[in-house]
Amino acid sequence: MTRLKPPLPSRPRTSQPKLGRWQLQDAKARFSEVVRSARDEGPQIVTVHGRDEVVVVAADDYRRLSGERSGALLVEAMQASPHRRTELAPRRARMPVRDVDLSS
Repeated sequence: MTRLKPPLPSRPRTSQPKLGRWQLQDAKARFSEVVRSARDEGPQIVTVHGRDEVVVVAADDYRRLSGERSGALLVEAMQASPHRRTELAPRRARMPVRDVDLSS
């Protein structure tokens, strides 16, 4: 019979996220830990040759940062505007018309 380890208790997120730094080879070897740290502690930075290259973030953080792209927030803002009943009529500029000779 195989003994299963009890799950590790998840650490509560702090108000200030702890940025972890991982060299690429360490991040590859310990990817599960990078993911767990991103979820529990905050964004994790992966470096290549000493330069920051990518950031691993939890899915909830990504959704919050990327925002909703449906336009619902724009519609809501426009409906909340005190000028929502203002009629907008586009101004039409008179364009000069030149005479065309169609007899030829």
